Amino acid sequence: MAKNMQPIAKRCRTLGISPAVMGYSKKTSVKDPGNGAKRKKSEYAMQLTEKQKVKFIYGIMEKQFRMYYDKAAKAEGKTGEVLLTTIERRLDNVVFRLGLANTRREARQLVSHSHFTVNGKKVNIPSYLIKLGDVIEVSEKSRSTTRFKSLTDAPAVILPKWLEKTPDAFGGKVIAMPTREDIDFPVEEHLIVELYSK
Repeated sequence: MAKNMQPIAKRCRTLGISPAVMGYSKKTSVKDPGNGAKRKKSEYAMQLTEKQKVKFIYGIMEKQFRMYYDKAAKAEGKTGEVLLTTIERRLDNVVFRLGLANTRREARQLVSHSHFTVNGKKVNIPSYLIKLGDVIEVSEKSRSTTRFKSLTDAPAVILPKWLEKTPDAFGGKVIAMPTREDIDFPVEEHLIVELYSK
């Protein structure tokens, strides 16, 4: 499986996003790429940057991202919005949103190691798309590990309105489908659509 091993803070600087979006709230950077001189980006460069931004935040490689785009283009609604909300439904992202992992990278690894169940069945595919009513929980076997024992004492995370935490803090339920308003980082998805439409 291909991995994105790029340094988080450096890549965030390049793409113009806050490391907090990645779950790295303590990472800051004072370096100024380009020594303060900002060059005007071409139309293609702006489109490419928006695509790279979404790919980087969610940890998706090009082939899979293109597959998501092709599906979004065939679906009803605005292609850009459908693309973003589809990616938001990935299991690794839902695990991160529920506060069951500190970052999406960590969530992806934990899902791959079969630490989570969806509706009581183990799922080890990070790209698994959740559906309305799905219940995502830490598996019974994993709850006794040091990594997950701390969840009961962990500070509450701000949940998106489409998710609901279970009372025991070991999981959550999908109570609605994510919408464009739930995407909590700046992205101009129409530029991604323009890029792929060429």
